[in-house]
Amino acid sequence: MSKSGVSVAPECISTFNELKLGKGTIKYIIYKLSDDYKEIVVEDSGSDGDWEVFQNKLMNAKSSHKGKEGKGPRYAVYDFEYELEAGEGKRNKITFISWSPDEGTLVFPRMTYASSKESLKNALSGLAGEIQANRDDEIELAFGHTDFGGYDE
Repeated sequence: MSKSGVSVAPECISTFNELKLGKGTIKYIIYKLSDDYKEIVVEDSGSDGDWEVFQNKLMNAKSSHKGKEGKGPRYAVYDFEYELEAGEGKRNKITFISWSPDEGTLVFPRMTYASSKESLKNALSGLAGEIQANRDDEIELAFGHTDFGGYDE
């Protein structure tokens, strides 16, 4: 359980393990806080590795609190596939993404997501990297990186 009292639903771990085992059916998972802000749940997962589809889902997420709606913070896991330099083949990096837009996000959801992130990350064994994105351009640039913030291959 996190500092905020938020728990991680078992489906979060089982869906992640399915992605990690590479059965080819899941390329990404998007997690959200339940409507009562007491549990992290799977919002969506997909087998389509199209970064733009995934990115649009993150960037268009919404959260509400006390009758107000704003941009929605989310956690996600994306199975990045990339080519090694010098033609040495392909590699994958299962990367945790914390998306919390600076503008248009309600305070309560943003703070709850921030204080619950480590709980989810600790439950997902086998992450190779992490991206923290707070602006649209940060999430757009993330796909162009093969070093994922300094993770060595």
